[in-house]
Amino acid sequence: MSSKKSTSSGAQNGAPGAKKLGARHKARKRAVDFLFEAEARNVDPVNLAAERIELARADDTIAPVSDYTSTLVEGVAENLDRLDGVIADHLKDWTLTRLPAVDRAILRIAVWELFHATDVPPVVAVDEAVELAKQLSTDDSPGFVNGVLGQIVLVAPQVRAAAAAVSSRPQAGTPGDASVDAEH
Repeated sequence: MSSKKSTSSGAQNGAPGAKKLGARHKARKRAVDFLFEAEARNVDPVNLAAERIELARADDTIAPVSDYTSTLVEGVAENLDRLDGVIADHLKDWTLTRLPAVDRAILRIAVWELFHATDVPPVVAVDEAVELAKQLSTDDSPGFVNGVLGQIVLVAPQVRAAAAAVSSRPQAGTPGDASVDAEH
């Protein structure tokens, strides 16, 4: 992984052919920023996001934190061990700790979206992650991120289906549960 890239985007500068960056893209970028900062400072990312939300409410010059940014940060934080395990299982000749911190943050968000954000098509989660890697990381990172996510996207439908099956099962002691029905 070689040199750092500028964080400016052609879309913001009006360059021909540049992508228009939407609200969700900006929310993802801010979530990457929060996850990156939290890891660098060794603080809880959810608490960091909450602090930034309050700071933005108190200071009009600071952009508000979008709900989707909060959703991403909370989702990654709640599922961090599982996300890291999946990412680590799909790395070739790399370890998770050896990756640039920004790439870890980008991959964590993308994998969380692949597994949990049912309103985000898998191709969008991957494309957004690659775009963030182009903007924020090294020259080699977009291809690397795309390669890792290209493997993880293959298992995402099964993970989503399993999660849906688990969440649709009645909880023990609730109506519809065989043990409760047997008692009545």
